[in-house]
Amino acid sequence: MSNKDYPTTQAVRFLRQKKIQFAAKPYPYVEHGGTRQAAVTLDVPEHMVIKTLVMESEDRRAFIVLMHGDCEVSTKQLARQLGVKRVAPCDEKSAEKYTGYMVGGISPFGTRTRLPVYVEKSVMDLEKICINGGRRGLMIEIDPAVLIQSLAAKPVEVAIRS
Repeated sequence: MSNKDYPTTQAVRFLRQKKIQFAAKPYPYVEHGGTRQAAVTLDVPEHMVIKTLVMESEDRRAFIVLMHGDCEVSTKQLARQLGVKRVAPCDEKSAEKYTGYMVGGISPFGTRTRLPVYVEKSVMDLEKICINGGRRGLMIEIDPAVLIQSLAAKPVEVAIRS
């Protein structure tokens, strides 16, 4: 795929700078379509589509959680594993401020503010993952090991099957 076939986002720049192999997967974005829409359009299992969730602890410290598209995050379990009382998703405005990306296009790569990253442990068992490339309608297919190597992502076990 040539550079003209997909946008050069901050996430794409980050991956290129780190010399990380990836395949860009543009798809038609549908408002509120979520990971299911991306999975159907790209013809991959929704479990392989990883969502980037921006969350905060009770003291308003932001962090990213990477989760399978067909799962939810147990905030109680996550708080327990992080050693805090409570965690909750950020509001849209805060998530966009922290990352520099629009909700629906948030990538863990190339964020405006460097945030701690946590990844559902079972994501690391997948051969390949599709994760947002920094723009609505752009997924990046990569090896999940990249999450730990380039983002220092820490594995957590907080998935709830939806």
